[in-house]
Amino acid sequence: MKSYTTVKEFGVDEYIEKKSRFICYCKPVRTQEEADAFVAEIRSKHWDARHNVYAYVLAENNIMRCSDDGEPQGTAGVPVLDAIRKSGIVDAVVVITRYFGGILLGTGGLVRAYSHSSSLALAAAQPIVMVPCTDCSVSCSYSRYGKISALVPACGGVIDDTVFDDNAHISFHIETQKLTDFNKQLADATCGEVSADIGDERYYESVI
Repeated sequence: MKSYTTVKEFGVDEYIEKKSRFICYCKPVRTQEEADAFVAEIRSKHWDARHNVYAYVLAENNIMRCSDDGEPQGTAGVPVLDAIRKSGIVDAVVVITRYFGGILLGTGGLVRAYSHSSSLALAAAQPIVMVPCTDCSVSCSYSRYGKISALVPACGGVIDDTVFDDNAHISFHIETQKLTDFNKQLADATCGEVSADIGDERYYESVI
């Protein structure tokens, strides 16, 4: 598993260029079906728009798709796709709806407009870095709880839950590459008497 960049949530922005209105959408997706469904949703919503240009990049199988949707070839879909690729973002779909304002933008103008629209859409959806982390838990006495609960974030971990009964039980996740250092510091802090139970590895949003 390795880190990757995607977007956190649905985002929308817009701007006007020579009276043409560009509405800039972005959404996180994991499959081609999800991406195509979102494109269809925006097309249905803006059925009266001159163009609904789109592009998406999926991590699985390195799938990339784009469409000019009636704009001159290479002036819309490709700039949108290039903006996504240059950002390093995957598992995201961008749809740019254009309401024509009556003034032609020219080839260069269209490329710039759709590139800028894509940047607005990606920013609105909040790019995030997803990192491989390991789910862990530690059970300890109350006398050690304060030290261990402080050690987790100090080593880069994030506490997800804490349960108190006869002991304190801390559930957390930590970047997998930081786990060895955490285990060493935990052993040092508790004279080797407390160790972490190691769970599954999965992706979490980076806390940095």
